[in-house]
Amino acid sequence: MERILVTGGAGYVGSTLVGHLLRKGYTVNVVDRLMYDNGYTMINYFKEKNFNFIKGDVRDELLMKKLVRDCDCIIHLAAIVGFPACEKDQDLARSTNLEATKNISRLLSKNQAIIYASTGSNYGSVDGICTEETPLNPISLYGKTKTQAESWLLEHNTTIAYRFATAFGLSPRTRLDLLINDFVYEAAINKYLIMFEKEFKRTFIHVDDMATSFVFALENMNKMIGEVYNVGDSSNNYNKEDIALLIKRKIDYYLHFADINEDKDRRDYVVSYDKINTLGYKANISVEEGIDQMLRAIPVLEHNNKYRNV
Repeated sequence: MERILVTGGAGYVGSTLVGHLLRKGYTVNVVDRLMYDNGYTMINYFKEKNFNFIKGDVRDELLMKKLVRDCDCIIHLAAIVGFPACEKDQDLARSTNLEATKNISRLLSKNQAIIYASTGSNYGSVDGICTEETPLNPISLYGKTKTQAESWLLEHNTTIAYRFATAFGLSPRTRLDLLINDFVYEAAINKYLIMFEKEFKRTFIHVDDMATSFVFALENMNKMIGEVYNVGDSSNNYNKEDIALLIKRKIDYYLHFADINEDKDRRDYVVSYDKINTLGYKANISVEEGIDQMLRAIPVLEHNNKYRNV
C-alpha cells in the first residue's frame, strides 16, 4: 500500500493526516472540492515530491475513475459532516455521503482497499456501553447517510471502517463547530457558555490520534480488513458538564445550564475501544492536553469564521 488517495484531504482530519502519511513515505494524492475555501491547508505539502493535489468533487464519476485507477488504497474522508451541515443541504449530504461513496465503491477492484471514516453517530440513542456489535440506530440525516455508506462498503469492497469518537483539537483546518473546540472558543472569546443536556456523555478523540489511526490501519491491513472498529480512548469519556468545568479551571467565564436545545444525534453513551486496542492501537492525546492547545491558539482563532462548517 504505497499510493494513497485521500478524499476530502484538505479538511479538518485530512489536512492533519496528509502530513503523517508523507512523513511515513507514502505517495499521497488528495482530492477536495474546497467548499470551505480551505486550500490554504495544503500549501506546505506542495514542497513534497510525493504529494499531489486535485481540486475536484468526489461526486464526479469520471474524475474519480481516473484517480482510483492510480492508487493502492483510498482513505475516504469526503463528506458533509455533522447534522447541522447535513440538514442545511440535504440533497448535497445524500449525494456526497452516500451516492458518491457508492460510485467510488463500484470503481474499486478487489486488490484495492478502502479505509472509511465512519462515525459514532451511527449508534443513535443507546443505553449502556457501545461495542462494534451494538445495533445501529442512526437518528439524524448525517448518521443515516454514514451508516448506509459504511454498510455498502463492507458488503462490496475490501474495507476497514472506523467509527470515530467526537473529534477535537487543532488542525491546519481547525473546526470551531466541534463540541470541545466550540466550548473553549466561547469561554475564551465571549466569556460565557450556555449549555444544554449537560449530563450527556461522549467519548472524544484528538484529530492527531485520528490521523495516526489511519496510519495504523495501513500498517496492519491484513489483520484488520473486513472489520469495523470504534476508534477513541476510554480515558476521554466525559459528559458535557465535565468538559465545561475542566475549561473553567483554566480560564474564568460564565457557565449557564439551560433547556433550550438538543443534540439531534442523541449522543449519550460510553464506547468500548477494546477491539482496536487489542490490536495495538491507542489514542494518546488527552482532552485536557487538547484544551490547553486550543487556549494557546485563541489569538489566531479569534473572530475567524472560516473555521466553522455551518
